[in-house]
Amino acid sequence: MANNTVGDAKAKVGEAADKAADHGKDLASSAASAARDVGSSLADAGRSAATAAGQAVSGATRSATQAADSAASRAGEGVESLAGTVRDYGPHGGMFGSATEGVAKGLERGGQYLQEEGLTGMAGDLTEMIKRNPIPALLFGIGLGFVLARLTSSRS
Repeated sequence: MANNTVGDAKAKVGEAADKAADHGKDLASSAASAARDVGSSLADAGRSAATAAGQAVSGATRSATQAADSAASRAGEGVESLAGTVRDYGPHGGMFGSATEGVAKGLERGGQYLQEEGLTGMAGDLTEMIKRNPIPALLFGIGLGFVLARLTSSRS
């Protein structure tokens, strides 16, 4: 009878261990599922935040570009107005009159270019010029850097 009792106890302990193992597996599965759900939710929230940030930066960039183009257009109007002033107050005849007219025409063309192209168009034109003439552009950049360094260096 003691053998039966020990055998029954072993069986009950085995059943309890199996139940505990099954319960542990269920808990682990539930925890893994919950972790996946939380991870998925966090990833979705991160993607949403990144998209919103990207849209905000894009909108700010677009606004800044439009403001810069508008400012360039206004500057172009001012340059054209300056051309009229040069033409009105400069000499009208002789060699100085021809020079005055040439300066006024140049100012008018520059003002019209600023109005039509804006900073965006100017940047595109500059990029194309650099692509067509890379060596002179590089030399100009080096020279400009040298001049700026000399102007901003401390003088003793």
